Amino acid sequence: MGTHGAHLFSEIDKLRVQLLRNVQVGSDCEGAEGEISHREILTRIEGVILGIVTSLSEDEAPVLALPNRSSWANVNFDSAIGLQMSSRRSVTAVRSDCPSSVTKFAQILKIMSVIYRLVQSDSYATKRDIYYNNTQLFGSQATVDSIVDDISCMLKIPRRSLHVLATSKGLISGDLCYLEEDGTRIDCHSSSAAVSVSSNIGGIRNIVSSAKFVMIVEKDATFQRLLDGDFCAKLSPCIMITGKGVPDVNSRLMVRKIWDALHIPIFALVDADPHGIEIMCIYKYGSVAMSFEAQSLTVPSVMWLGLLPSDLQRLRVPEEALIPFTKRDESKLNSLLKRPYLTGQPDWQREMELMQQSKVKAEIQSLAAIAPDFLTSIYLPNKLRYGGWV
Repeated sequence: MGTHGAHLFSEIDKLRVQLLRNVQVGSDCEGAEGEISHREILTRIEGVILGIVTSLSEDEAPVLALPNRSSWANVNFDSAIGLQMSSRRSVTAVRSDCPSSVTKFAQILKIMSVIYRLVQSDSYATKRDIYYNNTQLFGSQATVDSIVDDISCMLKIPRRSLHVLATSKGLISGDLCYLEEDGTRIDCHSSSAAVSVSSNIGGIRNIVSSAKFVMIVEKDATFQRLLDGDFCAKLSPCIMITGKGVPDVNSRLMVRKIWDALHIPIFALVDADPHGIEIMCIYKYGSVAMSFEAQSLTVPSVMWLGLLPSDLQRLRVPEEALIPFTKRDESKLNSLLKRPYLTGQPDWQREMELMQQSKVKAEIQSLAAIAPDFLTSIYLPNKLRYGGWV
């Protein structure tokens, strides 16, 4: 591909110019986090506690009102932001005098007290630290994870500002260097090993990169294969990131951080199945559960590079590499087609309708049925050279 090097990414360069024209000066999400002072965070927590004390003084059972983070009815779609929690959202009452909710009430107060001390002392803790602080009360790590997000939503404060960190599961590699909050220099250039996504994305600074694009890779197995093949160095300077399936918040924050810093095209490489499409939509449009933080978690410019349902026909992927749809696949695809954000994505709709008609799905690994190195040597280079994304 050396002789074609000057022309290889002409489509991507054109796309980058277009993206830069559309970029608004300034970043809402970066500003929002910096605007909330320690004093303001403490004041909001104190306000909740004052409400509880007032109820007790009036001989009433204290009640906490948590915004419902699981209902589509509480979400609006904004094409510039993604799924955003509505200001007129329904709430769930967590009562202190109800047997079914008294434990959750106690859990919320305990975690709020931990957060209060962390902010006061300007120190940090992981969600795992909080769980082991009182395993008997919380019962599971998932309970802590959910309640921290509930508190963040209730107080209208990003989780990072609450000084609660989450252990990252994502990996990143490619043409990227930056400084962590403590001054540690991170270099992602190594072709043999990826770097774990930071647990404190807000503290990252001094991002340096000459990457032409970012590629989100759905699965760790595909990511490792591209890493082993030194994909970024052989093809063009780029950045690869994987959330190892459904992405954690830190992986999503990292993609947004890179977008804010570099404004380069961001592509998604996912399986040609409803699950892969939904994962891509989480990066692009966000999720219902985290819609209250949409501005810092979504990148609406994400493009679908592959694996496209139309690729399966165009490339004549062998039938033995295709997987028949299950009832669950049909249900998930029907649900996706009804999502509010698809009305503005006719190309995505066509691809998904093609999948619906064919009733087959395929993993990225299915391309190996054409040739062992088809993904890295032919599929991705040609897609990126000729603009084969939607």
